[in-house]
Amino acid sequence: MLFNSIDFIFFLPIVIIAYYAMNAKYRWALLLAASYYFYMSWKVEYVVLILISTLVDYYCGIQMGKRESKRKRRPFLLLSLGANLGLLMGFKYFNFFSQTATDIAQSLSIPIHFPIMDFLLPVGISFYTFQTLSYSIDVFKGNQKPERHLGYFALYVSFFPQLVAGPIERFSSLAPQLKKHHTFNYENLKFGARLILFGLFIKMVGADNFAPVIDAVYSDPDNYTSFSILTAIVFYSFQIYCDFFGYSLIAIGSARLMGIHLMDNFKTPYLSTNIADFWRRWHISLSTWFRDYLYFSLGGNRTKYWRWMLNILLVFIISGFWHGANFTFIIWGLIFGIFYLLENGFNKLLKLNTDIRQSYIKHFALALKTFAIVTIAWVFFRSASIEDALHVFDLLFSGKGEETVGVSILVWGVFAAFIFTDILLYNKRFDQWIDNKHIIIRWSTYSVLLVCIVFFAGVDDLPFIYFQF
Repeated sequence: MLFNSIDFIFFLPIVIIAYYAMNAKYRWALLLAASYYFYMSWKVEYVVLILISTLVDYYCGIQMGKRESKRKRRPFLLLSLGANLGLLMGFKYFNFFSQTATDIAQSLSIPIHFPIMDFLLPVGISFYTFQTLSYSIDVFKGNQKPERHLGYFALYVSFFPQLVAGPIERFSSLAPQLKKHHTFNYENLKFGARLILFGLFIKMVGADNFAPVIDAVYSDPDNYTSFSILTAIVFYSFQIYCDFFGYSLIAIGSARLMGIHLMDNFKTPYLSTNIADFWRRWHISLSTWFRDYLYFSLGGNRTKYWRWMLNILLVFIISGFWHGANFTFIIWGLIFGIFYLLENGFNKLLKLNTDIRQSYIKHFALALKTFAIVTIAWVFFRSASIEDALHVFDLLFSGKGEETVGVSILVWGVFAAFIFTDILLYNKRFDQWIDNKHIIIRWSTYSVLLVCIVFFAGVDDLPFIYFQF
């Protein structure tokens, strides 16, 4: 079920009304049933994978809670890691490794073909496996007591607003809210509805209108001029931002209607002044997951400098591979890792002052530099292969063709509109930003957003980009 579908328009109010109408003691059962229905509306049989992850990690958590030492807990942590990563590797990465092994064998003139499995990638598997793994790791470390109520634990794993594409929530943050007795509150309704409205707007009016232009260019770049290719490259930066940011806002807003607060996943990332700042603002729940559970486990910055650099590269490469089973995602992560290290090195070498709040011009220049790096990386993210990405760059710099003034105005007009919107919301969230505005401004804004959604929405029911990860 998509957030931007008619089904969800009916599904969400029914769940919210039933949630507040029933005894708080049994709300977990309602939300669990709603969450499984939400997921099964896509493909019924794949709910079995969520059940496996849930039961394995529930059992491992209980068993680790009975043991004092980490040595005795470790077998159950390994069971949790093996089960969850095994499912993830099997469904998401099996064909990648199988095809890679076949290619290597053929390059060595070895006549062997490894099998390719014909199945769909389970929606959201990368997200809910990481969410439940964070619980197992925290219990192993002694930072989290095991949950003994199977129903609440299952709801934590499958809570429908953030099940498919996050935010990836920690048990210590989400579980207590699921157990709390929430009463109907106008504030929750107000802020939640604002987030859903704005999320639908930037997804359906923003991302979905970019999609046809981008898809056309990337499907046959040889038929387009250099400027058209540049347009598609820049537009994709905004498409994926609007698409994923929109999903996150709808997820946060839907949960807020029930009094549940999910973490912010985006904070105007395209105004970042460097790559480190970008990853503090983009897909925050994933970047903090990798920081807490991988980077710190590798030693973080408490190691020799060369080892620290290796840790940084490894984390970025793995985070890239998390997004998809393709070498393009590995290159995408590597680009971020390299530029992260280069910027860090230059700052240390030149002793640059990183506090640029006193200079808007300097901030804009550095933000433009960061945006250019991120946009280049997105080409690999969007392309089907490394060869396709390099071909796009080759055509981009070929100088082929000319564009009309009208197209140029359109490109930079859209660019300026999005940057202006992010400046308005810099370090703020839409629901909070508009809260202190005059009632006429607020309701005029709501009306404009709603009219744009009704009359200017792009492709009908276009899936969210991050559903494929």
